[in-house]
Amino acid sequence: MDSSNWPETSLLDPALPQAGVMMRKVATGFVPIIAVDRTSSVPLHRQIYDTYRTAILTQKLATGQKVPSSRSLAAELGVSRIPVLSAYAQLLEEGYFESKAGGGTFVSRSLPEKLPFSGHDGQVKKLSSGRRAVSRRSESLPSFMPVPWLYGRGAFSVGQVAVEHFPFQIWSRLVSRYYRGVRASPLHFSGPMGSKDFRNTIAKYLRTVRAVNCDPDQIMVVNGSQQALDITARVLVDAGDSVWLEDPGYRLGRQAFMLAGCELVPVPVDEEGLDVSAGLAAARNARAAYVTPSHQFPMGSTMSPSRRRQLLEWAQSEGAWIIEDDYDGEYRYQNLPPASLQGEDRYARVIYIGTFSKTLYPSLRMGYLVMPSDLVDRFVAVRLAMDVYPSDLFQAVLSDFIQEGHYSRHLRRTRLLYRERREILVKALREHFGSALEIRGEESGLHLVATLPRGFDDQQVAKLAAQRNVWAWPLSPCYLGTTSQQGLVIGFGRTTPEEIEPAVRRLKRVLDELSRYRGTMS
Repeated sequence: MDSSNWPETSLLDPALPQAGVMMRKVATGFVPIIAVDRTSSVPLHRQIYDTYRTAILTQKLATGQKVPSSRSLAAELGVSRIPVLSAYAQLLEEGYFESKAGGGTFVSRSLPEKLPFSGHDGQVKKLSSGRRAVSRRSESLPSFMPVPWLYGRGAFSVGQVAVEHFPFQIWSRLVSRYYRGVRASPLHFSGPMGSKDFRNTIAKYLRTVRAVNCDPDQIMVVNGSQQALDITARVLVDAGDSVWLEDPGYRLGRQAFMLAGCELVPVPVDEEGLDVSAGLAAARNARAAYVTPSHQFPMGSTMSPSRRRQLLEWAQSEGAWIIEDDYDGEYRYQNLPPASLQGEDRYARVIYIGTFSKTLYPSLRMGYLVMPSDLVDRFVAVRLAMDVYPSDLFQAVLSDFIQEGHYSRHLRRTRLLYRERREILVKALREHFGSALEIRGEESGLHLVATLPRGFDDQQVAKLAAQRNVWAWPLSPCYLGTTSQQGLVIGFGRTTPEEIEPAVRRLKRVLDELSRYRGTMS
């Protein structure tokens, strides 16, 4: 690296004691693309000035952002310092730059956040007002709506875990172990299936805990279960193929098949899970079925043994595929978790998907899929076309975390923790609402469903509740078919015991206010 591009203000702090000397770091200034043309009639200093001014006006450079020293920029452009100094002087004079003694030169912080921009010809360039063409695949997806309950991190938020009980010290020690001993080999490309050591660890865990039939060569490490669904859809189905989807079900799972151009077939669920007979009546020749048999999302039921047999027999007789999403099968509170559907499959028709997001922390973005042996080459081909391979570091850390017993201990602790929170939540809901709310799916997982009395709009309830720091999800958007039930999906993973009862009271006030409003309108 050329030392002339280093920030000039990265200096040793002389005020620090010698034994603990640290580097005081100042962010390196970024250089906009400056196309210096020595044959142009425009002077060099003007070319540099114009480039910086345009970058500031178009907000490609932010206020307060540091720019390179004149010496560094001159070396970068291969020119003398004189034109650079002239350009900087003019930008300082006009208020686009500001300088700090000993600190460097910055884009002025006094500039307004919105700057009018006009080019040299004074004409503002605008995009065409008509809708521009995009792919039919992207058009098939619903527009992203920033609804409030998706962003809440307070009481009853869904998909959140008790991160305050995560063993940070152990995890940090394991991460540090790999950073301290980093070698060149892990910095190169690795395989599309993921680390062999990590896949060995996952295989042992799945065989023991989830009764999955697999060996390491059938396991692919992915960036969360959503990528696993995307890869699986690309491998197994074509545009126009029918796919059974649980109704209600997981919306992001549904969208993976929408993006693949599939015909989505809503199949109702009940206390026994997916109604296979209804699926057969709707589309016997469907190409695949996407199911959450261990803990149906969102209703919480477990697929019964008879339904499991029906589903497996249908897949074998029709040459169809079953995608099993086991997103939180580890958390069951009244009995042992059921075995995986994949473990009962004698025909190799099941693709099994799992994730560590619900047991560790969501931003880890670490999941896996287990595929039949004869499909490995197709999954690898698709993975290579998408993102080549997963990151190595956290595979190694998580492998050690599991092998050294920390993962099983963490699961035992959090299972007790979530059971306590679930019991407090169910008790509070029954005390404040009585029979007005029907509670479903509280036997397992990190959420439950409370169905609302007739006449309530669950999206309106969720919006008003979010204003009071209650972040339950509405149930109705989980439905694909025309018939939907109004209710709330209430997460308790991240909600502490002390927060639960006050949050239930706030939710009760929302429903009481809506009831009074409905009374005045009737």
